[in-house]
Amino acid sequence: MIDTPALLAPLTPSDPAPMDIYADEVTHDLDLLARESSRLFGPGLAGFGPAGALPRIAFFTAPDCPGCVAAEAELRALADRLGLRASVFDMGRDADLADRLGLDMAPSYVMPDRLLRGAMPAIVLERYLAP
Repeated sequence: MIDTPALLAPLTPSDPAPMDIYADEVTHDLDLLARESSRLFGPGLAGFGPAGALPRIAFFTAPDCPGCVAAEAELRALADRLGLRASVFDMGRDADLADRLGLDMAPSYVMPDRLLRGAMPAIVLERYLAP
């Protein structure tokens, strides 16, 4: 039997295909981001980075957020280094947009393919944004 493993194949259980338990949520988020794309990454939005460039990341801040100043400073430095534009939204003034996106904490970051809640180190953001 060792010489003919094909005889044992029907007797050995096969591993089931892994389930992606987040597939529906990911699909929902990507659809939502596509619908809100012009509001998040359109031309002429308030923000920082090269004038005339389209934003590649949206930064959500709030006035009562103790970590937002440092998070924005890190994002500004990263935007300068990578030559990219970021749009900036206030979760108070833009509460309708933040609510639609499910953002309930500041800072938060939105990219065309992901939502990140909470402060992220620049090295993490760079990995997502670097060409």
